[in-house]
Amino acid sequence: MQLTGELLIGQTAVKGSQKTVKAINPATGESLEPGYPGGTRAEVDRACELAWAAFDTFRETSLEDRARFLETVADEIEAVGDQITERGVQETGLPEARLNGERGRTCNQLRLFARVVRDGEWLDVRVDPAKPDRAPMPRADLRQRHIALGPVAVFGASNFPLAFSVAGGDTASALAAGCPVIVKAHGAHPGVSELVGRAIQSAVAKCNLPEGVFSLLYGSGRDIGTALVTDSRIKAAGFTGSRQGGLALWKAAQERAEPIPFYAEMSSINPVFLMADKLEREAQALGEAFIGSLNMNAGQFCTNPGLVVAVKGEALETFKRSAVAALDNAAANTMLTPGIHDAYVEAVKALDASSTAERLGQGPAGEGENACQAGLFATSAQHFINDEALSQEVFGSTSLIIECDSLDEVKQVAEHLEGQLTATLQMSDNDHADVKALLPTLERKAGRILVNGWPTGVEVCDAMVHGGPFPATSDTRTTSVGTAAIHRFLRPVCYQSLPDALLPDALKESNPLGVRRLVDGSREH
Repeated sequence: MQLTGELLIGQTAVKGSQKTVKAINPATGESLEPGYPGGTRAEVDRACELAWAAFDTFRETSLEDRARFLETVADEIEAVGDQITERGVQETGLPEARLNGERGRTCNQLRLFARVVRDGEWLDVRVDPAKPDRAPMPRADLRQRHIALGPVAVFGASNFPLAFSVAGGDTASALAAGCPVIVKAHGAHPGVSELVGRAIQSAVAKCNLPEGVFSLLYGSGRDIGTALVTDSRIKAAGFTGSRQGGLALWKAAQERAEPIPFYAEMSSINPVFLMADKLEREAQALGEAFIGSLNMNAGQFCTNPGLVVAVKGEALETFKRSAVAALDNAAANTMLTPGIHDAYVEAVKALDASSTAERLGQGPAGEGENACQAGLFATSAQHFINDEALSQEVFGSTSLIIECDSLDEVKQVAEHLEGQLTATLQMSDNDHADVKALLPTLERKAGRILVNGWPTGVEVCDAMVHGGPFPATSDTRTTSVGTAAIHRFLRPVCYQSLPDALLPDALKESNPLGVRRLVDGSREH
């Protein structure tokens, strides 16, 4: 497939007229062709016009047709898979294996949502039949289902060019809900975005859907993003990125005449709690495994373990020595963009300059451009609590160990934390009592609590929660990964005394869709 550098507005390819975005190979500093001129508010308006025109048709497609569409998107992405990987390596510096794995995850996620759509449970159908003879008051016939919110704006992420971008979780769950999607591509990987965008565009045509079901926009700065979230035809948005960028768009979404849901994943340092007995037994191995997780893909995961919390003692000293030794072999991986690398370097410099944090060690510097030199710092619990700067996310492979005097101080640190995507417990059976005392705090602070693993790596499945209290996400009630993500883009509608012939299929007395329903308080089988 030839890359053209064009915006995709429905089934039309349009050359932008604003500042050109060019990808940069972060490993070499080379500027990549083609350039991607940004769109204007006119292109935003046209994409929104097409999406709104497509909405009522697309949201009422049959469950089978919509599921087949999601599967077709996956098929079309796989058809250009080698080209996506080749371009992805150039644009991101990520290894082929990582990109191939991420592409597989993206396609599997689309097929997972196809299963969800066919199943129909997400409609959450509830039927309370009329009871005209009920005393003292009769009951009207009441039936409820969930419908799509409307067109959705999705913002591609820098650190996942596939799984959190053009056809990533936000797009897949919105399309599954019946919402047309307009994606603003991330400027770090415009070529991969075009390849995936054209795959979705092709799937829309093959499935004979309205062209406005999907559009792809480019643009530097915030003009295009702001224009999208403030357009009255956009009814929700999904975002993965910086806290500063997410809050700016969230503010714009809330200041509309009609505020809309804005689902932003923004900042998380993902604390790891080393419980006493586990640390005593396995300090050496834990230190090595921790650095492996920390340095994976230069630490550019939203679930990277940026904080370790433990009680002081010889076991913690062993852990620290082990981690510092492992840093010697922690290769300096290429970061995704020069901008991300520069921000990482500045964040590490701030820790070095801090009077309350001590550098324990660092990995090899690396020889290529934009290489991420891993690092490890330590501080006391009280310094961490009293110095707000130590709580800031460092996006990359540097972490901070919080040394506590007691379990009570561990709890104080946990209470001090902002909202997190994850909280990890390294524990043994003998740590149950201490963990039980800590769990209520962690439940309030994190969206996912894991035991004896590492937070890097997010399974796409029914039970996954990839969300959490602010600032991990802007809406603590939701998840951006897993099948429950579909509920972000739905709302309930109740139909009272509507004739059966006019009811949606999910609510008809004959239940032609065959979905499970809650009927008069009892679940159908």
